[in-house]
Amino acid sequence: MKLFKPTLVAIALVSVFGCQQEAKQEETAAVKTAVLETEIEKQAYGLGASIGMYMERNLEEHTKLGLNLDKALIIKGFTESLDGQSQIPQEEVKTLLMALDQQMKTKQQELAAKQSEAALAEGQKYLDENAKKEGVMTTESGIQYQVLTAAEGEKPAATDTVKVHYTGTFINGETFDSSVERGQPAVFPLNRVIRGWTEGVQLMSVGSKFKFTIPSDLAYGPMGNPPRIPGNSVLNFEIELLEIQKPEPAPEVGAQAADSAQ
Repeated sequence: MKLFKPTLVAIALVSVFGCQQEAKQEETAAVKTAVLETEIEKQAYGLGASIGMYMERNLEEHTKLGLNLDKALIIKGFTESLDGQSQIPQEEVKTLLMALDQQMKTKQQELAAKQSEAALAEGQKYLDENAKKEGVMTTESGIQYQVLTAAEGEKPAATDTVKVHYTGTFINGETFDSSVERGQPAVFPLNRVIRGWTEGVQLMSVGSKFKFTIPSDLAYGPMGNPPRIPGNSVLNFEIELLEIQKPEPAPEVGAQAADSAQ
């Protein structure tokens, strides 16, 4: 779920009102159709267009959460404030926008809770069905995996650093992250990632490629990883283990002293 930050709306609108309170604008003739000929005219129009595009995106988020703000009143408040004729004092505007901000946060939390609950049920159903597929094995912790390319050789320990190519997808098939698409393998300590990776990659030999289906409690749990991964998400990963990178052994104390003496 895309997390919207309503405080940005509050800051933007209060800034507009505040500026108009401090400096009264000169009265200008109404222009029905803008003629954008000079650079300064285009810049002025672009400033207005930028505010409009910003508000359009955020009004969509309000609407999704059931907060239907009247666009005509927004425009009226904006234009009247530009003329120094706001019907609502600046301090009251701040209070109103703070209340809107809190409403947005409450709605977002309610929506996130519903999505998380739905994802939990949907994820369990997916795990149950996936476990029945040919070639899929399940670990004691609940990780499901399938060997796509077998290999013989060394397997990493939890404390090793590994180099891998991977693609992560949701259970609907949508890709949320991929080193393959970036064209650059990922390198990381195996004990610094989600538990499903730490356990799963230890099953692999260098050169092998596995598909893992990781339950949400071994991935990002009920909180998810906003804004990309919702709470209680079951995740699929295709992982190719390219290399195990061992740390350089620390030199012995005697050897260090000998090197210093030379």
